[in-house]
Amino acid sequence: MFDQKKALQAANTIRMLSAEAIQKAKSGHPGMPLGCADFAFTLWYKYMRHNPKNPGWIGRDRFVLSAGHGSMLEYSLLHLFEYGLSMDELRNFRQWGSLTPGHPEYGHTAGVDVTTGPLGSGFASAVGMAIANRYFAAKTGLDATGLFNNKIFIISGDGCMMEGATSEAASLAGHLALDELVVFYDDNQITIEGQTGIAFTEDVAARFAAYNWRVIRCANANDIAQCDAALADAVNSDGRPTLIIGKTSIGFGAPNKQGKSSAHGEPLGDAEVEALRKNLGMPEEPFFVAPEVREFLRTRVAELETAAAAWEKEFQKFLDADAERAKLVYAFLNKSVPANITEELLKVVPLDKPVASRASSGIALQKAAELIPALFGGAADLAPSTKTDIKGGGDFSAQNRAGRNIHFGVRELAMGLAGNGMALNGTAIPYTSTFFVFSDYMKPAIRLAALQQLHEIYVFTHDSFYVGEDGPTHEPIEQIAMLRTIPGLTVIRPAEAHEVAQAWGAALLAKGPVALLLTRQDLAPYDAETAAKVDVSRGAFIISDEEDFDIVLVATGSEVNLALQTTELLRKEGVRVRVVSMPSQELFLAQSEEYREEILPSWCPCYVSIEAGSTYGWHRFIGADGLAIGLDHFGASAPYKVLAEKFGFTPQAVFDRIKEHFGCEEGDDDCDCGCDCGCEDEACDCNCDHDK
Repeated sequence: MFDQKKALQAANTIRMLSAEAIQKAKSGHPGMPLGCADFAFTLWYKYMRHNPKNPGWIGRDRFVLSAGHGSMLEYSLLHLFEYGLSMDELRNFRQWGSLTPGHPEYGHTAGVDVTTGPLGSGFASAVGMAIANRYFAAKTGLDATGLFNNKIFIISGDGCMMEGATSEAASLAGHLALDELVVFYDDNQITIEGQTGIAFTEDVAARFAAYNWRVIRCANANDIAQCDAALADAVNSDGRPTLIIGKTSIGFGAPNKQGKSSAHGEPLGDAEVEALRKNLGMPEEPFFVAPEVREFLRTRVAELETAAAAWEKEFQKFLDADAERAKLVYAFLNKSVPANITEELLKVVPLDKPVASRASSGIALQKAAELIPALFGGAADLAPSTKTDIKGGGDFSAQNRAGRNIHFGVRELAMGLAGNGMALNGTAIPYTSTFFVFSDYMKPAIRLAALQQLHEIYVFTHDSFYVGEDGPTHEPIEQIAMLRTIPGLTVIRPAEAHEVAQAWGAALLAKGPVALLLTRQDLAPYDAETAAKVDVSRGAFIISDEEDFDIVLVATGSEVNLALQTTELLRKEGVRVRVVSMPSQELFLAQSEEYREEILPSWCPCYVSIEAGSTYGWHRFIGADGLAIGLDHFGASAPYKVLAEKFGFTPQAVFDRIKEHFGCEEGDDDCDCGCDCGCEDEACDCNCDHDK
């Protein structure tokens, strides 16, 4: 039986713990935890299926605090429900090394299902969780058992409702009829600047109804009985996702701050904390949980643990009934990838003719999908161009939960965040795809994927000015440098089909997010001798070499062929050249110092990088005196071969740039070939070759 009197006491305990922790830290957001405590406690105690003794239990409902600034609400719940978050951790809120950072972080604090903070990101990630959970259940037959009728509960606020990420994701969720989504909208009508009416006057209920959501109104969500009634209605699906619009008072219980914007993002103040304590009738001892509240929660935790154990027994029966089905379930849960995946992909990619790397990637994807059940995803309305449809996989829809191709629509931000949720669900290796220039729309999602170390794959095609006629709006320039600045993200730009196969292999075996950058235009494949030297897993490798080389050309993607063609011109002039393909700076930098020195030796004075994008960052590899050939201006609209000529991406143009940058005549006082001995004697042993 749900004792509402004890539930109110527990909710008030959450309020006090939150206010005290924020006050002690002298930093934080007390308003939301105070306002949402009644709803959140009712949810966690009565309606949410979870197991505090096993936070990662696959059968659990998910909880997403999309309004992540209210983190003390979640931390207080985790403490009270015995997730192992100690009172000392609450006292150390927002402090160095604590398990209670300013916003919830997945993988850092047990029981946190997703990293939130940027408003709307949690909401959109939850949509991805629902997609992955539905797909997993449908593919394994678990959808017929009732074991995976999981709910995904979200608490969002006015800020989430304003963010475009929420709009995109809510539209997609309504279209897909993801009825496991239950969103509580903390409608307190307050933001940092004041009343929401200064910037936000739309009818949220009407908007979500138009998205095909069911809308439930809770007139007073600071009343536990009304929260209970709203949740009882919400968990009984009518086939649509559900939005509960709950009217709350921000800072509820704080007599001088309740309902005011000052309660949102700053501590209440010592006097107001004491006024809150008195107003709620709470004990004077700080960070105190009454014994009766402890017992109330301890009893419920035991019930939750018993229910989870019963679920596990039923799940095991399901597995025991069919060995092949069990094998498939484990392939999803372990996100199994064959150890020889790269070899399998090399068998299928076209190696005998020039093809665009997006095309060879599409072929590799078909084989990968055949071998890896957990791999699925889609594109932002561009699958025919990005070659990311899984043939014969069907379309994921409200009618077909087993469809392998997700049509995200023209919603790049929601797609990226949903991809994060798919990865967080624990049963998927998701991929998402669009033109590379539109990675700008996905940047917040990619950053959060890297922050959470999520294993997902971004397939970005049309990767340079070679897009051509579409012009500068569609030609990525600075995007490659932008991606490389994200910690924890691996960027791979393969040069041709051998490298594409290995790039997919590396991406599928990675521990975190990987971006594959692929061409629209055809690329000539390596010959067998060159192909034998390819090792994408090491980030960079030598593909053409001469003893005692004078110069090193380092290139990526489509410019590797350009480097090889330029090398022919240099060698005709007697210049000894090493050519290095560097598909991934991140993988190369992860290698040993010895390997990096072997590939790019420090003794060589002449280095050139060639890449059809921003030159930002290349001098860390080629040195301050190296020549970085790239594009540090926007593109133009013309056939790509014309652009290559105009922008200097032809063998002759590159040769001329190298000659201009490094060239010198014997005895030239301004020679910059690296010799400073001033000697013109041919017998001089200073190792300066003035002819190079």
